[in-house]
Amino acid sequence: MSKLVETEMLSDDELLRYARQILLDGWDIDAQLRLKASRIVMIGAGGLGCPASETLVRAGLGQVHLIDDDVIEASNLQRQTLFLPDDIGKSKALTAAKMLVRINPLIIARGTVARLSTDNAYELLDMASGKPDLLLDCTDNFATRDIINRISVRYQIPLLSASAIAMQGQLALYEPQLNTGCYHCVFGSVIPDAAADERTCANSGVLASTTAIMGNLQANAALQYLGLTKNPLTNKLLLWDGNQMQQRLMGYRKDIECPVCNSLC
Repeated sequence: MSKLVETEMLSDDELLRYARQILLDGWDIDAQLRLKASRIVMIGAGGLGCPASETLVRAGLGQVHLIDDDVIEASNLQRQTLFLPDDIGKSKALTAAKMLVRINPLIIARGTVARLSTDNAYELLDMASGKPDLLLDCTDNFATRDIINRISVRYQIPLLSASAIAMQGQLALYEPQLNTGCYHCVFGSVIPDAAADERTCANSGVLASTTAIMGNLQANAALQYLGLTKNPLTNKLLLWDGNQMQQRLMGYRKDIECPVCNSLC
């Protein structure tokens, strides 16, 4: 793990590295400093987590904590871009964190080999030192996403949730602190038994470009949220279809009878 990030100013090395970004209209030194001061927790260091974390780290995110209890397999190398053949059998979270620091030694990246649950969330999210600025859901099944959503609502932490399967993907950024709805508001009625859902990349397949695109769309939304304090997906679900090369936004509203986010009202 690299040394603690000093967020009061940008070093000469940072100014040089992020120069093309700082030149953007609407993205200035202040936006870069906000990104540098941000801490995210990413659940899942696989097909989505690899491209999302790499883009965020290259852009100058201050701290990223990856949580994943899985190990690298040969079949992962088709799309999980932080891993090499020599990494097979190693921890995804630890290997990804090590690679991210190699990519950008100016940031902090660490990995934890664990499965996030409602019981261990306070400890794994380092809540004793303050809330992370953003949770990134980079998992591949409804049951785990439901758990992450409940943790997001319980601790009032914004949740950027992405999914990718076959040649399709979805993306949404929920802000429970604003009481505008949660993952369960959108998907609860169409998932009567989340624990029974077994449709994952492992048994349904996924094109390498699908996870790369969705992971980078997730990173794009995170950059705007962290650097510009803007949610580009307020009450919207982004749907991406690689077969038709189409992307559309679907609006949603908070479910006034949601058993998750209404339980705290």
